[in-house]
Amino acid sequence: MTIKIVTDSTADLPADLVKNLGITVVPLYVHFGTEVFRDGVDINKETFFHRLIHGGIHPKTSQPSPEDFANVYRELAKDNTTGIVSIHISSKFSGTYQSAIEGAKLSGVSCPIEVIDSRLLSMGMGLIIKAAAVASRSGKKLGEIVEDCKNSIPKIKLMGFFDTLRYVQVGGRLGKAKILMGSLLGVKPVLTVADGEYQPCGRVRNTAKGLERLVEFAKTGKNIADFSVIHSTTPETAHKLADMLSDIFPKDQTILVQLGAVLGTHGGPGTLWVAYRES
Repeated sequence: MTIKIVTDSTADLPADLVKNLGITVVPLYVHFGTEVFRDGVDINKETFFHRLIHGGIHPKTSQPSPEDFANVYRELAKDNTTGIVSIHISSKFSGTYQSAIEGAKLSGVSCPIEVIDSRLLSMGMGLIIKAAAVASRSGKKLGEIVEDCKNSIPKIKLMGFFDTLRYVQVGGRLGKAKILMGSLLGVKPVLTVADGEYQPCGRVRNTAKGLERLVEFAKTGKNIADFSVIHSTTPETAHKLADMLSDIFPKDQTILVQLGAVLGTHGGPGTLWVAYRES
């Protein structure tokens, strides 16, 4: 019996974890004018952020097509697969979840496919995917893995601050955080993700205050099973934050990642997040 785990590139999972746990990642698309790139396949993060900051063209993003998903499901179904669990970015941020549902219908495979709206993004979703892949390796059945995933969603806590909301605003992903616009001159907005969309948590004056806020947030966690620090363009600050949190969760077990091109399009430079999963 083999249960396959599928996700999309907005999970920002590190490549070694994807490989070691046998996770399949379906890329979203990034458009610079007429140029189209598959997130994490045709454009690397260094090149992407250089073009985002210095290129003069603000990129757009799009979800995978249903046929993209159908092709992935068909390929996985050939490998003695007894079920597929496909976990995706919040449907309030992207049409990826709906494409995955349509792709499952198009695929025509005999094994069951369960598509889950994580109501999260980046490593908030990534921690659920990691747990699902570990559960699959341990021999859990399809229904058990799906139930575990759904039960884990409210146990994921995610908070971050942005250097600016300009990139999120251009991408139209602000949701309830729109109330922060017009009051953020010289400050950094702090957001969380709840009910599948951004929720405002206030603002900080500088990066140092932002780090303090994220540490305070992490300290409210109970029985933390997994932890991640996510940055867009500031790896040194991400490592510093992981050091500051080492008494809450071991740094050598903390997953440090960089935003990919799709979420980088909407987050912009200077974005920093923490995500953790309570057991």
